Amino acid sequence: MGVAGVAAVLTTVLAAVPGSAAADPATPGKAGVEVEIPGPEHGTAAGSGHTRVPLEGRDRPPSRLSAAEEAADGDVTRLVDNGSTADRLDIVVVGDGYTTAELDRFHTDAKEKWAEVAAVEPYTTYQSLFNVWAVDAVSNESGVSGDPGPAVVRDTALGSYFWCDGIERLLCVDQDKVDGYVAKVPDADLVLVLANSAKYGGAGYNEPSASLGYEGISTASAGNEKSGQVAIHETGHSLGKLADEYFYPDYPGYEQYTGPEPADSNVSTLTAGDMSGQRAKWHRWLGEESPDGGTVGTYEGGGYYVTGLYRPTDNSLMRSLGTPFNLPGVEAMIAGFYRHARIATAVTPTGRILRLGDTAKAAVPRLAGADGRQLRTRWYLDGKELKPFAGRTRVRVSDLALLLLDLRTHTLSVTAEDRTPSVRDPKIAGTLQSDVSWRIRL
Repeated sequence: MGVAGVAAVLTTVLAAVPGSAAADPATPGKAGVEVEIPGPEHGTAAGSGHTRVPLEGRDRPPSRLSAAEEAADGDVTRLVDNGSTADRLDIVVVGDGYTTAELDRFHTDAKEKWAEVAAVEPYTTYQSLFNVWAVDAVSNESGVSGDPGPAVVRDTALGSYFWCDGIERLLCVDQDKVDGYVAKVPDADLVLVLANSAKYGGAGYNEPSASLGYEGISTASAGNEKSGQVAIHETGHSLGKLADEYFYPDYPGYEQYTGPEPADSNVSTLTAGDMSGQRAKWHRWLGEESPDGGTVGTYEGGGYYVTGLYRPTDNSLMRSLGTPFNLPGVEAMIAGFYRHARIATAVTPTGRILRLGDTAKAAVPRLAGADGRQLRTRWYLDGKELKPFAGRTRVRVSDLALLLLDLRTHTLSVTAEDRTPSVRDPKIAGTLQSDVSWRIRL
């Protein structure tokens, strides 16, 4: 990215260690919330820095909804149902700039954006771990502020607007109003705001919600094909806790990184030899062919700095839109999925003692990867594995009768495990399982 493309967006850009909680991308004392600025429309850069923007939306006329519109406002629809909210990663999609007559189109737009997300690995393989919800936010006017020009102001439910902080493609929202709609869905984990616009733009609000607990908000134009890629990139930050892998050539202050080793898993001060010797960062992936092309190594430039920081591959979704996550990125995303999703769910209630005629049944999601790999189940009685029952999702108490003749109360449990080759870090691998237990006796 040249100086002209960067200068307009970097006057308040991030100037601290990537991923640091102390990072302040704005002018000292500037209030608001940190957001990531999407890269230019005619280019591949995933982002072009960060800035601080107001929590509230632009000034706009007071909303005047009719009684019928108010009745429809806040309706919740489950677009994708893969299980209980306690066991799935719940994405909440809220539309802005949709009138009552356009709500059907909002639902179509939401489904299409989810399909775009689900087409990217590792979302494709793990799409059964997600629920997707649509919340109807009824706007008094169609479209959003700043489209087509900065002088345009529309009365919308969430106050979405382009030209946020003077940057045309930066699409901001009134976060308190977003939260009002998100609160209608239990256990929201990730939020996507779809603006009723074909104009290119988006933003990444990657600070977790203190009140509702979700990981972050991505904004995107519903009618622009590139904006969906921006939203997917933002989940790399919110779910994967990944740093940006792009950098700013020719911009003062970002020529060379001289700070400590960043906490982010996908940027490092170490070259391949040191990384391998110290068994640090993505050392387990060095030399492997990556989905984004080329070999995993240490490529200089990342975390906004031209030199001094290294990224795992030459190109990936954390650097360029339209590319896959690289291998370390895939691993980090899977770790993010499992922070919210459980892969063993009790179908048979666990609150009572199961007797001879009962069956212990669990639900385990099916994966959709091209390799056909599925999750593995193993059963245990009082902690001892029942190897003949491996792979099952149900066990009849009568099948265990000979083991229950002492008439004591025993514990029957099932463990679902994900032994994906996409995870090599033992700490992450240890989180890719869940279990369910029942009390049983004759």
